[in-house]
Amino acid sequence: MATSTLLVTCSDQRGIVAALAQVLFEHGANILDADQHTDSEAGVFFQRIRFDTAELRTDRATLESAIAEVADRLGMRWQISDDARRKRVAIFVSKTDHCLYDLLLRHRAGELVCDIALIVSNHANLEAVAEQFAIPYHVFPITRETKAAQEGSEIELLETENVDLVVLARYMQVLTDKFIAHFPARIINIHHSFLPAFSGGSPYHQAQARGVKRVGATAHYVTSELDEGPIIEQDVVPTSHRDSVADLTRKGRDVERNVLSRAVRWHLEDRVVVYGNKTVVFA
Repeated sequence: MATSTLLVTCSDQRGIVAALAQVLFEHGANILDADQHTDSEAGVFFQRIRFDTAELRTDRATLESAIAEVADRLGMRWQISDDARRKRVAIFVSKTDHCLYDLLLRHRAGELVCDIALIVSNHANLEAVAEQFAIPYHVFPITRETKAAQEGSEIELLETENVDLVVLARYMQVLTDKFIAHFPARIINIHHSFLPAFSGGSPYHQAQARGVKRVGATAHYVTSELDEGPIIEQDVVPTSHRDSVADLTRKGRDVERNVLSRAVRWHLEDRVVVYGNKTVVFA
């Protein structure tokens, strides 16, 4: 099979599902699965359609033109992707390696279908990890004085490498608005708390001080508002009054790995639709 995935968003109205199914049928595409959701309060409709194009009766450009015509008529926002085209990913890290290792091992095992093009860091500490997996490692030391220039170099590198997705795997730097604007809804961060609780840089210390009974992690798209971007995935783990900050950190790291990997996989599989400051995840 030659499969593709179509994501659509529009105002809820009659005939959307029928119109999309009809245009795919007329061009010889075979729908393999379809999932949909309606936000009844906002009046917004979402759909994900995965279909086989092996027996198209027209060429791909004609099919996309027909979808665009339906989209214009119904006021749809849409995107289509070929499943055979592997997205290119850049992983940003600082000194903490647990999320980096997890992503690389899952990629090696075939759980994350993509090409990890490079690893970027503001420190040289994890270069040996990149060497183990034969992935280029680039160091951009960042200070307040050099931040703008270094981010400019990073953007240039990512564009040269045709990177589709940036994953912040415990990258302990706040990205500038300029950087974020280059990759809208294409930067995923893992935050080590169950947002919106305990945002900022020391959530496990805050959690221990409050005596919480759960600690968690949140994977979200990065926006100009720190730790406020659309949430993709979250999870928690039980804690005890006996837990120290070190205990909470240890427990939290397991959650961070799983939450980040799920969010990255869903993005790679075109299962996430962003609207406003929320997401619909066809998981």
